[in-house]
Amino acid sequence: MDTTDRPPLPPFTPESAVQKVRLAEDAWNSRDPARVSLAYTADSKWRNRVEFIDGREAIRAFLTRKWNKELDYRLIKELWGFRDNRMAVRFAYEWHDDSGHWFRSYGNELWEFDEHGLMRRRVASINDLPIVETDRKYFWPAGRRPDDHPGLTDLGL
Repeated sequence: MDTTDRPPLPPFTPESAVQKVRLAEDAWNSRDPARVSLAYTADSKWRNRVEFIDGREAIRAFLTRKWNKELDYRLIKELWGFRDNRMAVRFAYEWHDDSGHWFRSYGNELWEFDEHGLMRRRVASINDLPIVETDRKYFWPAGRRPDDHPGLTDLGL
């Protein structure tokens, strides 16, 4: 059983909810499946698009496949709402396939956390929009989005 706290912990405040979302964004932008998987309970349940994923090992395998396909991945997440140990988050990310075709993927996630701040449930609905390279909006170097880079609302997304 997971007993290591992963702050901020629920119940969330407006400030801690925004912080939790940014920490998740930063981890996903690392494109490190092992690092990302540590934010989830060992028995975490996911629905990602039409795929159902159970447990941390399956999450690592899923993320490895994802980032082998979605190249030059850059993600922005934004808090939509929260209550107690649950959050609604919207996001958009840009990536290209191995043929050089660019996409912007839009989605919403529902998150539920345990008392240690680990995510025990994630439900993600995602749509992919083909874009031309000149329509890209995310240009920071691989890794964490710079603090001065606009968020989704500022970018009109």
